[in-house]
Amino acid sequence: MPVLQGSRPRVVFVNRFFYPDHSATSQLLTDLASHLAEEGWDVHIVTSRQRYDDPSVHLAGNELLHTVNIHRAWSFHFGRARLVGRMLDYLSFYVTASWYMLRYVHRKNLLVAKTDPPLIGVLAMVVAKLKGAKLINWVQDLFPETAQALEVRMISGRFARWLQKVRDIALRSGRLNVVLGDHMARKIISAGVSLERIHIIPNWSDGASVFPIEESQNPLREEWGLRGKFVIGYSGNIGRAHEFGTILAAAEKFKDDKDVVFLWIGGGAQKRWLEFQFDELGLKNWLFKPYQPRDLLAQSLSVADVHLVTLRPALEGFVVPSKFYGVLAAGRPTVFIGARDGELANIIKREGIGYVVEQGDNAALVNVLAELKNNVGMQTEFRRRARKLFLEQYDRHKAVVAWDSALERVWITK
Repeated sequence: MPVLQGSRPRVVFVNRFFYPDHSATSQLLTDLASHLAEEGWDVHIVTSRQRYDDPSVHLAGNELLHTVNIHRAWSFHFGRARLVGRMLDYLSFYVTASWYMLRYVHRKNLLVAKTDPPLIGVLAMVVAKLKGAKLINWVQDLFPETAQALEVRMISGRFARWLQKVRDIALRSGRLNVVLGDHMARKIISAGVSLERIHIIPNWSDGASVFPIEESQNPLREEWGLRGKFVIGYSGNIGRAHEFGTILAAAEKFKDDKDVVFLWIGGGAQKRWLEFQFDELGLKNWLFKPYQPRDLLAQSLSVADVHLVTLRPALEGFVVPSKFYGVLAAGRPTVFIGARDGELANIIKREGIGYVVEQGDNAALVNVLAELKNNVGMQTEFRRRARKLFLEQYDRHKAVVAWDSALERVWITK
């Protein structure tokens, strides 16, 4: 028997991006919010009027997505191109989002704070205390550690330590802290959060809309001129958390192989640098495409024969690349470039769904890509295992049901 809309309590999420934005955190939150609303929760979203990749867009202030109430707070729209502009976007959103939280959060409501912008959970903690609500932290990344690992000059020394102390207070204040994996859970424990207030729910993809498509049935292969090529893909954020020198070195080794193409889908802080490097090296074996609409993800992710996922080792435990789950959904092998004992590295090795290469080990990356190119049987087996693992552990339905259950437990606990 279906649950009547509004028959369960109000849950308010705060995150800088939401539908129709296509960034990873936005899509995850849209999936979860839609499911909870269908299950009878009174769902409200406090978000910005921005889109991740286009700061010129100004979305409507209020909108109803089926039965999800969207409240879009005003903020500056400088975008991600420059650090100062990004900081001004953050600061303005902190102010207006706090006002919206105070307006829509009431006593005994659940208030779920994601981590974009950084430290929004601190303000959510204050609102929760003022309004008698229950705080839940949905930790997508840990700040200020990520900024320190990326050597952001403004985030260092005493200031960084103070930020971390304030962040830790917000984590300890949360009735629940949802993290993405074991490594992140250990980081949270080291911040003084009790184990019973930590719950691991990995990110996910939607297996109903992202699924394997064979080359002969994929129109993008023809449209992008990739028919008959061995396509090495990278899909998602081309950001500062990711290392690309190892991939560039491999691309240079394959420059005379006309059957190999490095396909980049997405954008980010390092995209222009990457394009410049390919040109400087005189490489022609690459193709850049923008982010693809969600209804084309099955096709775009299936274009590649193998996907590359990278994470700087210094960021292990602070970030988990969300692109990994879409790769699994599309049933493609993963070559992870980063720490050998990292979160994704352990999964890949344990499940036999690809390879792990240490950052800077250019020869190893060339070798595993060549092996995959020349061993169709191995590709097929990795594909089978990847899709099987996805359906067993990382499909959208499993994740949102886990979230529903976790929120219910927080709600009924005094």
